[in-house]
Amino acid sequence: MTPTPPLTVSALDRARKKAYWRLLPLLFLCYVIAYVDRANVAIAKLTMTKDLPGFDNAVIGFGAGVFFWGYFLLEVPGSLIVEKWSARKWICRIMITWGICAALTALVKTPMQFYVVRFMLGLAEAGFFPGIIVFLTHWFPARDRTKALALFFVATPVAQIVSPKISNALLRFGTDEIVNGVTVHHAELFGLKGWQWVYIFWGVPAVVLGVFVLLWLKDRPRDAQWLTTEEREALEAQLEADKAAGSKKRMTLMQALSHPMVLLLSLAYFCNVTGTYGIEFFLPSILQQWYSLKIDAITWLIILPPILALVTQLFVGWNSDRTRERRFHAVVPLVAACIALGLAPLTQGNKWLTIACFMVGFAGLKAYLPAFWAMPSLFLTGPAAAGSIGLINSLGNLGGFFGPAVLGKVQTVTGSFVGGIYYLAVSISVAACILFFLGLGHREKTP
Repeated sequence: MTPTPPLTVSALDRARKKAYWRLLPLLFLCYVIAYVDRANVAIAKLTMTKDLPGFDNAVIGFGAGVFFWGYFLLEVPGSLIVEKWSARKWICRIMITWGICAALTALVKTPMQFYVVRFMLGLAEAGFFPGIIVFLTHWFPARDRTKALALFFVATPVAQIVSPKISNALLRFGTDEIVNGVTVHHAELFGLKGWQWVYIFWGVPAVVLGVFVLLWLKDRPRDAQWLTTEEREALEAQLEADKAAGSKKRMTLMQALSHPMVLLLSLAYFCNVTGTYGIEFFLPSILQQWYSLKIDAITWLIILPPILALVTQLFVGWNSDRTRERRFHAVVPLVAACIALGLAPLTQGNKWLTIACFMVGFAGLKAYLPAFWAMPSLFLTGPAAAGSIGLINSLGNLGGFFGPAVLGKVQTVTGSFVGGIYYLAVSISVAACILFFLGLGHREKTP
């Protein structure tokens, strides 16, 4: 009996596998730190507002959102730099400067100083997210892209799972705590209080990782010495074939930036980001107000929504690539999020029903991302795609200003978060409608 010859793995498949293991772990870790540095104000504010006069929810919400105005200004140029120059050098620059700005938040004393440092943090981080999206198109063929995006995007729920308990431990410095009826004072560390150490602790890794990015990443497969010549050629050929297949009508950068689909995707993303950051920045405060919980209990509860988001995001990314369908993989999670947030105010008085609503809402707002970010490359390539991804992200992320600002202002004026939560639910519903009627991302027919 003739033995069955061993199965051989093609050069392209070997290159694809190596790219996953070589690139995604580092990019994932960088995004974890990026997300913590922009969102850790949600935890820091729980004691920061007690130490700094004048820092109410309106100030915190406005300052948290000012980040996105700085982000907006440099987003499109940053994306084009990645496309035209060097991803690793630009991402290195971004990470070092944002790490420094994040740590400087520990020194603020007035609301205006807080606004300025948050604005500078946005300027520093601008271009990181769309730059990574563009960078992944330089490495991953179309059939792998949504899965690669999903593995990158799960950094955000992982960041929200890992960071609260670490930040909670740091918050204890310089605070008083009642233990068994006795007031215990936790000493400051080097004269700094806990909320200050939250900003410093999470800012330093960005600088270290920035240097590592410069040494580890390669801009394109042709630069990677860890691929064989055969693997490099196979991967480059597949990427070129995908680009040719997707460029039935080539657009200039300016045509792409004014394309109706690009503008509608920007509006949809704006509405979604409004909901996402509104909840992320104020969920700890909502739970504290509704249930009078201690900080330790809050930091356990806010881990639950990102755990569900982690699972759903991976599933949606995998299933979207498997079925080659993007539209419903983006719309259905958003509809679920809208319904869950709309029901959340009705659950006051039942802590676990409240948490369940926020879990579903949070999961929906994360799960749609891989399918959504696969959409621009369905009709754009090259600089047009890079610039458009930057535009979608920059305009969309302005929602990161409006969500926290509206929620914080509504709470300050009315004493309740309910009106703000309904505003977020309506915003998400608008995004779902846009993506449903856009006519983009239908299931691809297999050849």
